Amino acid sequence: MVPVVLVGYGTSLAGAGGAALGLAAVTGVCRVLLQQSERGAARARAQRAAGGRERRRRAAPGAHRGGRRTGPGAPVD
Repeated sequence: MVPVVLVGYGTSLAGAGGAALGLAAVTGVCRVLLQQSERGAARARAQRAAGGRERRRRAAPGAHRGGRRTGPGAPVD
């Protein structure tokens, strides 16, 4: 549709063809990205449904998880 409108407004056939190819390329890339996003969302839903045990890692015993440390060995601000 866009190339027809461009030609109707006086754009050359080559310019209209280039616009059509560009739009087709953008459409193709968007479709691929949307499919990848949908697959990723489906994987995330499946993991949540399974309890998320597959990718969960435990911290080593005694590992610090961040946050403020209080006590005699804590750094002073």
